[in-house]
Amino acid sequence: MYKKLIALATAPLLCLQLSGCSEATREIAAEQQAEDKESPAILFDDFSYANLAEMQKNAWRVRTETGHPGVSGARWSADGISFLEDSTQIGNTLLRLTSSTDGSGENTQHTQFCHQRKYLQGTYAARVFFRDEPTQGPDGDQIIETFYAISPLKASMDPDYSEMDFEYLANGGWGEQDNALFATSWETFKLDPFEKDNEYTVKQGSFAGWHTLVLHAADNEIRYFIDGEEFARHSEHVFPEEPMSINFNLWFTQEGLIESDQQRVYQQDVDWVFHSANQILSTAEVARAVADLRAQQVTFADTVPDWNPKLESPAACK
Repeated sequence: MYKKLIALATAPLLCLQLSGCSEATREIAAEQQAEDKESPAILFDDFSYANLAEMQKNAWRVRTETGHPGVSGARWSADGISFLEDSTQIGNTLLRLTSSTDGSGENTQHTQFCHQRKYLQGTYAARVFFRDEPTQGPDGDQIIETFYAISPLKASMDPDYSEMDFEYLANGGWGEQDNALFATSWETFKLDPFEKDNEYTVKQGSFAGWHTLVLHAADNEIRYFIDGEEFARHSEHVFPEEPMSINFNLWFTQEGLIESDQQRVYQQDVDWVFHSANQILSTAEVARAVADLRAQQVTFADTVPDWNPKLESPAACK
């Protein structure tokens, strides 16, 4: 089924109106047009970019607005996004998030990027590299490494708010003394004074290294998987009601900074992200779909239709 999407990406329907297309290409495009309703709508990005400007052409946004969450007074900056060669796979490119702090708000940089708001039910997946230690400076800050989907909070305790999170706490926090992976599904919250309505599951231990994260949102139930193993299942009460953007971010907690004015630098890498709308795929099926797309040299595909009316992610990526 994903070959139909590959055909769409490599032989656009525009060819049906162009005289310069080969007969074989016309046939592929015509077949895709006839069978499009049967094909799954997907987002796939291999993050094979030379720079951020290339990435932004594919509807990705970078957060630049200050504010919740994280260290008070910290900036959110595009400077924290870079691309590098994968040392373990020739020809593969990775996206890297880099965040840093010296313990002060004015010298703390958080990093976040998101794709437009149009995702709701289906399969969400990403291959990410978590780190337990900083790449520079002393260890110990409570750092949050993430992959998640979110909608804007229109008002305190908004009942239509939607959010589903993978969050890795490399140095503990939120009641955990040591590293732990959180799966959190939100009904709603109020920021000040803080009040929450959510369900969460914690898996203790180190998750340093590469992991495939998969989330299912279907049949009024949310299920979280890491490397094919289910570790969280949340109820209809927190099931998403509003279309969400797909996000990654890397940030420090205000209460978890160590007492040091030396700069600390933390990093998280992302290999790829994948979403299949209104379809549930196992981790193995996601891996096969990604391998199929890569085999056809598809580095980006987006056939998920826009919401009607179209919803744009604000600058804060929420």
